[in-house]
Parts: sequence; structure tokens; C-alpha cells
Amino acid sequence: MKLRVLVLICALAVAITISVVNFYFRHSWYDVAVTFSATIVTSFLFFYYVIEKYIVAKIKIIYKLIHNLKLGKDLKDAIGDHVTSDPINDVEKDVKDWARQKKTEIEDLKKQEQFRRDFLSNVSHEFKTPLFAIQGYIEALQDDMDDPVMARQFLDKAARNVDRLSYLVKDLDEISKLESGEIPINYTKFKITDLIKEVIDSSEMKANQHKIKLVFKDKYDDNTQVNADRQKIQQVLVNLIDNSFKYGKEGGTTAIRLYDLHDQVLVEVTDDGIGIEEKNLPRLFERFFRTDSSRSRQIGGSGLGLAIVKHIIESHQQTINVRSTEGLGSTFGFTLQKVRQPFPVLPVLKG
Repeated sequence: MKLRVLVLICALAVAITISVVNFYFRHSWYDVAVTFSATIVTSFLFFYYVIEKYIVAKIKIIYKLIHNLKLGKDLKDAIGDHVTSDPINDVEKDVKDWARQKKTEIEDLKKQEQFRRDFLSNVSHEFKTPLFAIQGYIEALQDDMDDPVMARQFLDKAARNVDRLSYLVKDLDEISKLESGEIPINYTKFKITDLIKEVIDSSEMKANQHKIKLVFKDKYDDNTQVNADRQKIQQVLVNLIDNSFKYGKEGGTTAIRLYDLHDQVLVEVTDDGIGIEEKNLPRLFERFFRTDSSRSRQIGGSGLGLAIVKHIIESHQQTINVRSTEGLGSTFGFTLQKVRQPFPVLPVLKG
């Protein structure tokens, strides 16, 4: 339809031009009418034929290529029998869609490139710190240190930095395997309160070292069962509790609470520590991201704990979130699939 309108406009332009010239020389309205009628018909047919044969036919080929290649077909199969009633409009639409898609792809590639640069920079920084420390202690020991007490202290410090390197390598390997799916999720049914009790019992000593009270806000006799990988969820809880110790305050509290969400269970770990600035919340689960670099270096860790937590929860097809107020504390919450309890069978009363 748009093609015919375009051809008609071109034909009208030619017909009007020739009719004006004819009237200028002959001054006859009859001749103008005959010339106009004959010219508009012949011009319309001529333009329609030329445009259809030499322009629209080529556009149709281009459109078929764009349309079929978008569907993932090979180049040989792309030129098929796909017919469209309005190729010009369809080509315009497809080219705009293609341009938007490519723009999105380019933006994603730029983000990935920036992430890759940041990641390599962070990995380099995290490895250089303990490596240089180890190098310094070893060089000091090689200088024939006569003080055995000082030598022992240097060896202990070097050993701690070696441990930090091993943690980094182990956590990086685990994240890589989680992302690639090499570590399977072994689903089992278990009572979430039993697991929480185990984690709290095993974390009591560390809580005492940080002078933080670790409490469970619900009752352990809750029979709620979840369907998840017990070992990995234990790792999630341990990482979140350790994180609350690192950024908690002396004399503070870390609390664990459960919420029933119909077919899911929400597990929350809350501390009353230093909190997190709102601008840092979206990046909190990125690898090596630290909200307080100076303090993070002092308290240790690989900087990968929250990233591992996120990967484990997402591998369960569940969600994790964080809310925090600077100076008041933080709450990390994640969901787990709840096991549906069968309806109890009521005894049949005999009359």
C-alpha cells in the first residue's frame, strides 16, 4: 500500500510538471487534461515497474536475509520463500530491532570488559599483598637472623599469609566450579532448624572471640523441612554469620530468624553492626568487593564469601537479598524451597 502511494506521488509530480509546460506553450486546457491523464497513467506504470523490479525485489532479499538470520538459519537457508506484503516497512522495523539488539549487546560487552578489568585488578591486588609479605619475611630469615624468637614470629606471619593465599585459591576455584555447574546440587529433605542449631553450636567459640551474642529467634522444635543441598546451605549460613561477626560491634548481637512464605522458607541473618551505605548495596555480592577496604584487610577473609553465597542460593533457583542502614546493622535473607507436609490420615470411626 505504501509503495503504491509513493509511486502515485512520483507520477503526479511528473504529470503536473509536463502539464504546466504544455499549458505554457499551447494555452489549451483540453490539451492539458489529455497530457495530464496520459502522463499520470504511463508514469505510474513506469515507476511501479522500475521500483518493483529494481528496488523492492532487492529489499525483499535483504529483508529475507535479516528475518531468517535472526531466526538462526544458515546463510544458504536464509534466502527462502518468506513473503511480506510491505517489505519496506518490515525492513525498517527489523533494522531498528537489530540496531537496538546490537546496542544492548555492545553495552553488555562493555560491562563485561569493565568487570573483567576490575576482577583482574582485584585478583592481582589480593594475591600481591600476601605474596609480598611472605617474600619479605623469607628475605629477613635468609639474612642469618640470630634471634630465634623473632625468626619464629616471622615464620608464623609467613604461615598466616600462606593460609590466606590458600583460602583465595580455594574460594576462586569454588566460584568457578559453581558458575560452570561442575559442583552438583545434591537435594535432600531436612529440618532447617536442626541445621541452624548445628551452625550456631559450631560458631559459638568464634562469637565469643568477637564478643558477639549469637541467637536463634525461633523454636528449635519447628518441624519445617526444606529441599536443598544441606552441606551447601550450611556453608551459606556459616559465611553469613562470619560476615556478621567481621562487621558487627563488640557486645552486639547476631540473630537468625525463620519466616514461613507458603511454599518457601525465608532465612534471615541480622546483625547490629556498622551497616552498609545504600550506594554499596547493589555491588555487595560482587567478587572482592569491599565496602570498607581498610577494615576488611585487618579482619582478613578472601573477599569472596558473599559471592559464593549468592552462587549457591541461585544454583538452588532461589533468591538472596540484603537490606541495611549505615550505623544500625544489616540483614541478609535467602529463600529455600519448603517440603510440603502430607495431610494426616484421620482414623475411621466405627459405629
